[in-house]
Amino acid sequence: MKIRTQISYFVSFVVLMGIHNGVFAQVEEPDDDEILTTDSPITIDLEEEEEARVEARKKRRKKNVFYGRKTKKGFTKKGFGGEVTIELFHYIKGYHEPDPYVREIYWYDFRRKAIRKSRNIDSQFGVILHGPYKKMSGEQIIEQGIYYMGTKHGRWETYNSKNLLLDKRKYYKGWPKESIVTYYDEGETKLKEIIPVHYGKRDGDYYYFHQTGSIAVSGEFSNDQKIGKWTEFYQRRGRRKKVIQYRVNPYDSDFKPFIVKEWDAGGQLVYDREVEARRLSGR
Repeated sequence: MKIRTQISYFVSFVVLMGIHNGVFAQVEEPDDDEILTTDSPITIDLEEEEEARVEARKKRRKKNVFYGRKTKKGFTKKGFGGEVTIELFHYIKGYHEPDPYVREIYWYDFRRKAIRKSRNIDSQFGVILHGPYKKMSGEQIIEQGIYYMGTKHGRWETYNSKNLLLDKRKYYKGWPKESIVTYYDEGETKLKEIIPVHYGKRDGDYYYFHQTGSIAVSGEFSNDQKIGKWTEFYQRRGRRKKVIQYRVNPYDSDFKPFIVKEWDAGGQLVYDREVEARRLSGR
């Protein structure tokens, strides 16, 4: 008994000394983000951390319930043999109206047996994605993230065939996490402008609103440049006012924007670039 007690004391002494000197301290290897930002101060997204904790508690309480909504599991399967691609997802039963300002709404089409991305949702045969999503080729993850009412939400990642991270993006209910949102009122109930920002540059769908809530201007940014067709609207009845064509390629610095069409407040077409071009050419 005396020998065992002495051994016990000796082991306790060694453990305490090891902890004191850092011998038994656990060492964790830094992840990719830490390796790339060794000179930057460590910051914590408290909002995201709290959201993750709340979501974890919900999962423990209720199965297949995400952000307070009950979901069902679904999957798609394409290909044969070693080329099979599987998508695992969750969806809300029945039709639910998505955010009217987000262009890319993800939903499952029961007739096509495929996930689609558009605002034209078939309310009879389509259901909105909501909850965790994972796309796999065999056992290799290709893409993973989470949907909120048909929009990308939280952290999304894509990988190559060697399991190397290709892209990582953060969203908030369909908008890039860095997006700048302004309001007309202090209570933040009347949207004024949504500027999509990704990695410090304007990238994605842009909106400017009238005080009544209707859209005043809509368009798209890419690499900090306006691209494609931008549309201006009258406040009354949401009628189109003007369509302006911007560069298709954000790197095309020689492109000069031009008006495609223009209408008066009564909805009458007052300018059409194609018609005007034919008139000037004498055809």
